[in-house]
Amino acid sequence: MKRHVVVGGGPAGIFAIETMRTLAPADEISLISDEPAYSRMVLPYFMAGEIPEAHVFTGKDRYFERLEVTTLLKRVNRVDPARKTLTLADASTVPFDTLLIATGSSPVKVDFPGASGPGVSNLWTLADARAILSRIKGKKAKVVFVGAGFIGFIVLNALAKIGCDLQVVEVEPQILPRMLDRRAAALAAEWLAKKGIQCHVGVRATEIADRGGQKVVTLSDGRSLTCDLVVIAVGVRPNLDLVKDSGIRTNHGILVDDHLRTNVPDIYAAGDAAEGIDFSTGQPAVHAIQPTAVEHGRVAGANMAGRAVAYAGSLGMNILNVVKLQTASFGLWRGDGKETTVVENASRPVYRKLVWDEDRIVGAIFLGPAADVALLNDMGMVKGFLQTRTPLGEWKAYVQKNPMDIRRPYVASQAAVKLLDQTLLGGETGERGYRFRDAKPESNPTPAHTIFVSTKPSG
Repeated sequence: MKRHVVVGGGPAGIFAIETMRTLAPADEISLISDEPAYSRMVLPYFMAGEIPEAHVFTGKDRYFERLEVTTLLKRVNRVDPARKTLTLADASTVPFDTLLIATGSSPVKVDFPGASGPGVSNLWTLADARAILSRIKGKKAKVVFVGAGFIGFIVLNALAKIGCDLQVVEVEPQILPRMLDRRAAALAAEWLAKKGIQCHVGVRATEIADRGGQKVVTLSDGRSLTCDLVVIAVGVRPNLDLVKDSGIRTNHGILVDDHLRTNVPDIYAAGDAAEGIDFSTGQPAVHAIQPTAVEHGRVAGANMAGRAVAYAGSLGMNILNVVKLQTASFGLWRGDGKETTVVENASRPVYRKLVWDEDRIVGAIFLGPAADVALLNDMGMVKGFLQTRTPLGEWKAYVQKNPMDIRRPYVASQAAVKLLDQTLLGGETGERGYRFRDAKPESNPTPAHTIFVSTKPSG
């Protein structure tokens, strides 16, 4: 019987625990975290009033008792790989046979006057969300966002739903610079302007001051923006304090191999804290996104439980609702000199970019109303092309001529069949067994239908 210890109660840690408990039912599992297990990704839904606070939490006592997991709500100060122990903030120690470091990431701090204190938030924790709701008190508050990246826009979308007056400041020459190319970002900014949300790009915030009970954000071009609240969202960085001076190798994150192992035997890393294989490039990368955290957790948990599972790498992706405008990017979406197919209708707006490596789609950008993007499942089908590395052969010309018709080449190329053959852990995914207040499924699962008709491209 082994003693498995997981540090961090985010998605990487939780999915690792569930996987270990399935594959190693007799082993000891402990979770150590400095805050309760909850999902940061649903905080905006809580702020928008779409879910109660209780739905934010992903694991409470009853859930961990059912999994026979010992939980410690404490901070871990350091790891000693030689002695296989963790030292906690209260100086106590916890031994382990295998260890998973899933400590996540933290907001990047900005260094200018007034960038902290009342009325300025990173909105990273549940406490931050509560503080913001308390400050705006349901009124049509004026909010300035410093940073126009993915996380900032998730929060912006939530505050737009409750009627806040919003403005965005971004030092890059476009919004969402790590998700959209210049043209797609311009269309998104125009969409926001029509919604009354102004984006100030190519400028930086240099100071936040208090004046008459409000916050005043001074910009590098001399302008100033008055508001009730400032949200700073300029990016995140992996939490690596735990491994400092431990001998565990790091770069941007904790370096791991295709089994999520660090350079130290029996120590693994997953999620935002890990720098693992990028599916598209084969090179190390930190993908601070929920899908990567989930996959990392499951693969690490399987390996810790004694099953040798290799990971093909995480696919870089972002899917975002920009005030009812769907946006998404996958893989090598920038293009970087590769052949591209682009279709655009600025009046709707619709923008679609496909990036090619010979006859394979290796990157994509989607932008448009939900009916044009998500509801047709074009995003999912193009993602399937990337994940299966499916060559389209003669269908490439068809897609280039008809980039809004993905279904026919998807079915004809049998990409879906290839996806059905892919499993992360070499088997079917079972019922997780976690629902709010242990509610049962509302409907019974049905077998997947695998009827695919092979056709030839026309036109």
